[in-house]
Amino acid sequence: MRIIIDAMSGDNAPGELVRGGVLAQREQNVDVVLVGRTAEIQKLLLDCGAAENPHIILEDAPDIIDMHDDPSTAVRRKPGSSMAVALNLLKNGAGDAVISAGNTGALLTGATLLVRRIRGIRRAAMAPVLPNGGRGTLLIDCGANVECTPEYLLQFGYMGSFYAKSMLGIPQPKVGLLSNGTEDTKGTELVKAAHALLQDAAAAGRITFIGNVEGTDMFSGRADVIVTDGYSGNIMLKTAEGTIKFLMKNLKSALTASTRAKLGALLVKNDLNALKKMMDVREVGGTPFLGIKAPVIKAHGNSDARAVSSAVRQAVSFVNAGVIAEIESHIEFMKIRGGED
Repeated sequence: MRIIIDAMSGDNAPGELVRGGVLAQREQNVDVVLVGRTAEIQKLLLDCGAAENPHIILEDAPDIIDMHDDPSTAVRRKPGSSMAVALNLLKNGAGDAVISAGNTGALLTGATLLVRRIRGIRRAAMAPVLPNGGRGTLLIDCGANVECTPEYLLQFGYMGSFYAKSMLGIPQPKVGLLSNGTEDTKGTELVKAAHALLQDAAAAGRITFIGNVEGTDMFSGRADVIVTDGYSGNIMLKTAEGTIKFLMKNLKSALTASTRAKLGALLVKNDLNALKKMMDVREVGGTPFLGIKAPVIKAHGNSDARAVSSAVRQAVSFVNAGVIAEIESHIEFMKIRGGED
């Protein structure tokens, strides 16, 4: 398998992206395509002892899309950027997946314009997995689509269900719709209309819809998939990230506050390490854009080498799971009359 990495993306480029690619190649036995400024990448590969590795391929891209570029036009204005070159390689079949830690909006726009959406999918969505003590809860969408229609949310429910089944190993994923109450009558007009569509899909036996869920269900495991618009989803995700950072920081302070606390910490060291690993974004790898014709993974902007390697592992699993083929085979059930062409 061949994974394309946008080596000039993110806060730690190109160093951590290149080191992550080398780590992934060595640990996962995949071919890695590093896209970016060749001279810089070659020097880094030499430092890693990987300059002569035949499974690491270089693709030159002299330009960079940064966080100040307009997401809606960046890929078109900078066709020689590492992001645009990486996406075009994927489009042309030169790799199986793309990983980028760069500008989220530009990556989504580029994936939509160059790689294209699956025919019949109205909007691609971002779908991170939140920890819940088990296999995780998929949140879809978390920021790609600020304004949504009921049909978008219906499709998010289907795509999230397919992803949870194939990637998280949940046979019948429970799909919940984020609202301000569990009652069917709660929510905005968008939520109420989407609720009816998801309920119809459940009645037809196509998904397992459990109705409305609240923000308190984020980590509870009540729902395996939480469907929402990108505006609410992004707020929910950032709240979760902030809460986790706050708890981990204060837990560390509490466990080092006294000699007794330090002794107690030693007794639960293995459990604490397991908790830390579950909360560590480096272990997750990244967030897929569901609805795109080929796998595009958005890695965290401050990804280090371990996070990049985890993103490669996620990309390989995504390809092998056949999520895209699953979406394509069910597309007729995911559209409503009067929707967009």
